[in-house]
Amino acid sequence: MPTVTFLGHAGVAVEAAAFHLLADPWLAPTGAFLGAWHQYPRNDHLDTAGLLEADWVAVSHEHLDHFDPWVIERLPARTRILIPRYPGPAFRERMVAAAGGRQVIELPAWEKFSLDNRGSWITAIPELSPMCHDAAFLMVVDGHGFLHCNDARLTAAQARRAKHLAGGRLELMALQTAGASWHPICYEYPAEEMAAVSRDKRVSKLRAVQRLVRQTAPELAVPFAGPPCFLDEEVAHLNWVLDQEDGAFCDPEMATAWLREHLPAQRWDHFKPGDSIDLDTGEIVRDPVSAGFSFADAGRAEYLRQYAAERAPFIAAVIAENPEPGPGLFDRFAAHFEHLGGLSDYFLRQIAMVVQFEITGPHGGLWDVDFSPDGLTVSQATAGTRPHYRITTAGRWLEGVLSGRLAWEDLLISFRLSLYRDPDVYNDHLVGLLKHANAPALLAVEAYETGRDETERIIVDWRGGRYDIPRYCPHAGEDLSIGAVVRDGRVHCLAHNFAFDLATGACVNARAANLTSRRVS
Repeated sequence: MPTVTFLGHAGVAVEAAAFHLLADPWLAPTGAFLGAWHQYPRNDHLDTAGLLEADWVAVSHEHLDHFDPWVIERLPARTRILIPRYPGPAFRERMVAAAGGRQVIELPAWEKFSLDNRGSWITAIPELSPMCHDAAFLMVVDGHGFLHCNDARLTAAQARRAKHLAGGRLELMALQTAGASWHPICYEYPAEEMAAVSRDKRVSKLRAVQRLVRQTAPELAVPFAGPPCFLDEEVAHLNWVLDQEDGAFCDPEMATAWLREHLPAQRWDHFKPGDSIDLDTGEIVRDPVSAGFSFADAGRAEYLRQYAAERAPFIAAVIAENPEPGPGLFDRFAAHFEHLGGLSDYFLRQIAMVVQFEITGPHGGLWDVDFSPDGLTVSQATAGTRPHYRITTAGRWLEGVLSGRLAWEDLLISFRLSLYRDPDVYNDHLVGLLKHANAPALLAVEAYETGRDETERIIVDWRGGRYDIPRYCPHAGEDLSIGAVVRDGRVHCLAHNFAFDLATGACVNARAANLTSRRVS
């Protein structure tokens, strides 16, 4: 009687005949990302001691709402930790440091790893582009297929292959629908534009999930993995994103309603912390504590007020671990970026712009980083320089990055910063350089992007014209024949929301390779 219990966010506990496995458990009372993110709904009523008596813990990637050091440090010494094998060493090194001597096993993509001697196994399915270190876990548990997608944006071909590998049937498929990222909520948009961008991102995310589930037809599809809530005073104003009508993120209840309407033949459901499903019978048991929680807008303010009051000591401890920086902050900042600039000439060519950092608090300032193809330079900002990006954050958070306590992506996802860009065009390589910050990972991205094969092409129609385009998105390999929509004279890839102009092939909302589209009639 294998059972999957949902732990909140992307966490699950899998109870099989011969083992107990946790996948992406996030249970820390300190939340994640500098105490900014917290589990929503809260999951601290769960039997943490019992959950942590695990034989296996699978962690998909290094984002701290999935990789929870608080959990890892409390596991029994016998617990073995499973992670995907990525091109760069960063995740492995962070996990080994947190594991404290517990065995850490890297899973090669698509290779079955046995979990018992009864035929149960797990494998990792990374996103196609090595720019994105996200992976799904496919498990067969006592004969039942479970595709745990985490934050990974699988292509339709990957999802179909996963179903085939599981024996042609998926009892359960869990997919991230929250779309929680720093864009657009950390950007300095006017209110009307913020609302429009938020709405478009929500719909795009839901369409991508709809398309993936249509291709796999699991017995039960489950929207999960967020969104979080924000309890610290610095970021509490961002809780508007949870509004069911006008928010930027999509909660599981709203996602389930939308997906039931748009794919009614599919069985959908959503789960709260402690809810479980029996993979043999399909029977669902609801957690009595979580049953009292609602994602509805009414009552949220009071719920968050009480939650914040109880979490305040934990948040204060996180902030105390990040004191104000001492003198010489600019010199440390310059040395850090000079190191990054020497990691990849390819990335410098792709970034090719000035990024301005406004660092507030003691020893801060206004500093320019010129990512020039001829080499990176760091300087005090001057009036004559027009930056493409501006990033504003406090010196105490920047110091954490410079000292190695934080990764850049931890800071970005903490939302303890604001951003502005002009023109409003996303630069994936800037974010990639910051988040990977190691040569092997950057080389893998370069090899992927310069080795793309565009010989397989398809025809799309727009207002009486027919256009020849590559079948696979030049950004991250999504199959555009089923993973895109054409509107307003543009191809909109559903995987990462990149949009390409059919007439010119140019990506209009991000710095990306040309689509190489051409009109044929």
